[in-house]
Amino acid sequence: MAVDSSTDQVSDVRWPSPFGVRTRLVASSALMLFLELALIRWTGSNVVHLSYFSNFVLLGSFLGIGIGILRSSRAKRLPYYSPLMLGLLVLVIAWKPVTVNRGTSESVIYFTSLNTTGPPTWVILPIIFVAAAVILAGPAELVGRCFAELPRLTAYRFDLVGSLVGIGAFTALSFLGAPPIWWGAIVTVMFAALMIPRTRIGTPSRRAAIATGVSAALVLSPLLVMIGVLFHESRQPQNSWSPYYKVQTKSYEWQGVPLLTITVNGVPHQQAIPADSRLQWEPQYGLPYERANAGKAPKNVLIIGAGSGSDVAIALKKGAEHVDAVEIDPRIRDLGKELHPDRPYQDPRVTSHIDDGRAFLSRTDKKYDLILLALPDSLTLVNGASSLRLESYLFTEEAFESAKEHLAPGGAFAMYNYYRETWLIDRLASTAETAFGHKPCVDQVGDDLQQAVVTVGLTEADQTCGDKAWAGATAVTPPPATDNRPFLYLFTDRIPSLYLVTLGLIMVAGLIGVGIAGGGSSYRRMRPYADLFLLGAGFMLLETKSITGFALLFGTTWVVNAIVFAGVLVAVLAAVEVTRRFRTPPLKVMYVVLFGGLALSWIFPDDWLLAMPVGLRAVVAVLIAFLPIFAANVIFAKRFTDTADATASFGANLLGAMLGGCLEYAALLIGFDGLLIVAALLYVGAFVLTPKVRAAVRT
Repeated sequence: MAVDSSTDQVSDVRWPSPFGVRTRLVASSALMLFLELALIRWTGSNVVHLSYFSNFVLLGSFLGIGIGILRSSRAKRLPYYSPLMLGLLVLVIAWKPVTVNRGTSESVIYFTSLNTTGPPTWVILPIIFVAAAVILAGPAELVGRCFAELPRLTAYRFDLVGSLVGIGAFTALSFLGAPPIWWGAIVTVMFAALMIPRTRIGTPSRRAAIATGVSAALVLSPLLVMIGVLFHESRQPQNSWSPYYKVQTKSYEWQGVPLLTITVNGVPHQQAIPADSRLQWEPQYGLPYERANAGKAPKNVLIIGAGSGSDVAIALKKGAEHVDAVEIDPRIRDLGKELHPDRPYQDPRVTSHIDDGRAFLSRTDKKYDLILLALPDSLTLVNGASSLRLESYLFTEEAFESAKEHLAPGGAFAMYNYYRETWLIDRLASTAETAFGHKPCVDQVGDDLQQAVVTVGLTEADQTCGDKAWAGATAVTPPPATDNRPFLYLFTDRIPSLYLVTLGLIMVAGLIGVGIAGGGSSYRRMRPYADLFLLGAGFMLLETKSITGFALLFGTTWVVNAIVFAGVLVAVLAAVEVTRRFRTPPLKVMYVVLFGGLALSWIFPDDWLLAMPVGLRAVVAVLIAFLPIFAANVIFAKRFTDTADATASFGANLLGAMLGGCLEYAALLIGFDGLLIVAALLYVGAFVLTPKVRAAVRT
């Protein structure tokens, strides 16, 4: 070790960097979070499985971060393996993108592509999981080296600041619609700045020059390969990037009719077609207007999932006087503005909104003659939630009741899509019956993709079904989805075997990886910090509950998601600052506050919050969500500050977060509210396992 004059801290001689330890820590943490988010976005856009399994990349990242922290105290060289694996992963995925058949996987429906390419799910998911772990272990190892040079809470503080910088940078690029070449360029610059040594001016050395050259080659060679792949992808004129997808467009004519095909993440998603042609080729798109309002033209129409505008154009064609067009993806809406043949978004009768449909309903008092869910099937998950899709909260019993409350007298609610399975059509019809009190009309189109139109009037007299009245639920019809269990596409009340097998393999890989990383001593080093391990698992569940709760209350948009992630980190940073600067209550008291916060979250129902004005709802939601997060992190900070082994204790906490990510899937059985019970049990275990000596000293 040597003294770093820029910080008056002990500097790691294995890391010849011109930057002070605090700068290195902030930069390494920022790189770690930025790289994690970029991996989730880019792999999901090229490996269709990961649109529905992005949490597995997150779990691999947690494993890698934990392993990197543990390795940091014994590694003799900088983690050159990280950029090497990153370049290799990008090259392999670009060479062989992966898609799967459109349809189902056991009891879960996935909206994917029509053709199969690449290896099967059970092959590609473990590969990407391991690759993500190796890639993220590198920046984590750099973070761990900094932890060894600073006081505990000071290091944790700067780690959180760096994490906020990483999230902020990626959020800004998402807002700007920046292509992945910018993500790759930032990652390359950060790796180069942190891992290529500089020779001090005035002390030239051939040996130092050789070392610099070797480091530059090891770092830059694979990253330049990555840059080349991302540059090629980014410069394709048909490619653009929304905050959710890689969007590809193709304009052409068919039978003299101009068409625009929009593909997202490699999957055909929408077609912008003139309204006259759409109704001629696929007359079922006009059925909601025939079944509702006794066939009269609706004055005010709300379209959720307006997309590129075809459904809006049909509503105008059917005589709507005003249309509120709600679309969650700004890029797809903008493509419709620019390229749709009918130019529906330019019509003065149309008002477009970039928003989540459920959130829009919760903020408006307007009444509609027709509310239409127009094929709102997303191809991705809400970031940070293992099973919540962007559209999940649109199809719950509570959502249908909200739509009912926004119907004018004589109004109707309708939806259509390619539902794939008869049981899904029956489930939606059953949900409509439960919410409206009478059976809906159901028009099924006879093809393999099970296209159907479900229409239900405010009263039974407000719908005209003819011979298309729903026959009723069968013995196999699943119950309606709810806000607590919004898993519309899950047929059974069990966790699918694909999830169980993959999660089991993840846990085995984690056990093996941690053992290898620590040279056999990892578990011995982490044994005294079992309580920190459980604190990490509990915190992950609290974060998931916060993400899903805010998604319900304010929408599943990427903006809400980014704010929640940043808010969680700010709450953690606040807990660290309070612990550093003030005398905090004993651990037992903080555990009481934590369990009180969990109880508050449990007893305060979501429908109470949804009934509040938006401003008051935000204040109460922040208090309920972040009180237990704040208390849990004061507990962690108090415990972490006096640990004997900073890297082992921090690594144990991060690996506990990986366990928490696996336990998230329990929500498929017990709902998101049930995760609070699981978190409470984990925190009870952490309290029981808190070392008695530590408790005696602090309390």
